[in-house]
Amino acid sequence: MTQIPDTQSAEDFAKVWEETHLSNIPASNVRHADVMKYLSKLREVGVESKEVGRSFAGREICQVEWGKGPTKILMWSQMHGDEPTATSALFDMFAFLAKNKSEKQWVEKLEESVSIRAVPMLNPDGAELFQRRNLQFIDINRDARSLETPEGRLLKQLRDDWDPDIGFNLHNQNELTSVGKTFNQATNSLLAVSGRADGSTYQEHERNRRLCTIMVRALNRFIEGKIGRYDDSYNPRAFGDMIAAWGTPVILIETGGFHGMDESFLIKLNFVAYLTALQSLADGTHEEADPQVYEWLPFNSSDRLFNYIIRGGSIVNFAYSDKPFVADIAINRERRRADQTPPVFVQEVGDLEEHKGLDEYDATGYFVVVKSGSLSIGSRGHLLFYKCDRDINWHVEDLEKVFSADGEFKDGNWIKEL
Repeated sequence: MTQIPDTQSAEDFAKVWEETHLSNIPASNVRHADVMKYLSKLREVGVESKEVGRSFAGREICQVEWGKGPTKILMWSQMHGDEPTATSALFDMFAFLAKNKSEKQWVEKLEESVSIRAVPMLNPDGAELFQRRNLQFIDINRDARSLETPEGRLLKQLRDDWDPDIGFNLHNQNELTSVGKTFNQATNSLLAVSGRADGSTYQEHERNRRLCTIMVRALNRFIEGKIGRYDDSYNPRAFGDMIAAWGTPVILIETGGFHGMDESFLIKLNFVAYLTALQSLADGTHEEADPQVYEWLPFNSSDRLFNYIIRGGSIVNFAYSDKPFVADIAINRERRRADQTPPVFVQEVGDLEEHKGLDEYDATGYFVVVKSGSLSIGSRGHLLFYKCDRDINWHVEDLEKVFSADGEFKDGNWIKEL
């Protein structure tokens, strides 16, 4: 381990991000043109970048480069167009490294120890439409075997031509992903990818497990109990598994959600995680990290959380029957950009006692009906509420005009509170 006097804590990195971050718009609003502006700002502080390929629609795909050391690190983000957090965090990371290589001894040491290349938006076509897939409507992250997408072929070429020692595969996961069997959102999830069908480990994989431990300890300063381990099932179509199999062991970082916090908080967490891992490579502290800290992380779960649960209402589905029944209603919202209102849809109806809503509302004592329609899985989550002691004719035309609702819930907001 190298003794470096000015290494920084997770809290230090968080404070630096808050005071100096380059990213200046919500991550989900970043389009290809914004990436080009960020690249220009990086060049102003001495960070090199160049075009390395084109998307299916002909948009430039660029690579950022920093460092001159022997350990080669390849990072890529937004191979799914609607998974944007890491893109902004990468720009903030490179800006920090460039501005501090003469100010911080550990950054100077890092520059001599590693060479970093990063593709901050591998799927610019998908990002432009804020959709998962590229414009062939292929999931790039399931194209590692067929290589039918220009974006996938480019990623493989970048790996093959350079043969990096470590890969960072940067994604977003569903905000309703939970940590194990808890009701905690998995705000971040990690996976040290083996790249072997039997999941066996080896020296470089063990190093990545230790790097994951370093990041877990840093993130625990902000989101303890909200860090999960991503599913480690081997998938020969997935780039994480195949890049590891081709000789570059991969660390997968999946950013989820943190209820009540905006996207900037998630960008900051990624910034903290990346720099903490890199700093540990500079000072050697990763060599002493206990990989069991990472191994003890519960695996993700995906069936316990909803965005909203309306509990205990007397549901009147008058398209089929006037007879009310008591049930919970779970409603989820779709992923959208920060400047868009996400549509919300009914996801489940019934006994949801074993589930949790990020927001929950008690509708006991109220009839619940869907505005302008009937309740079904997939129906819009626009609900009207009527006190149960009222005499309502459910079949009257213009129901809400004749019988003014006592409450109205639309797009995750109360237009009229109960």
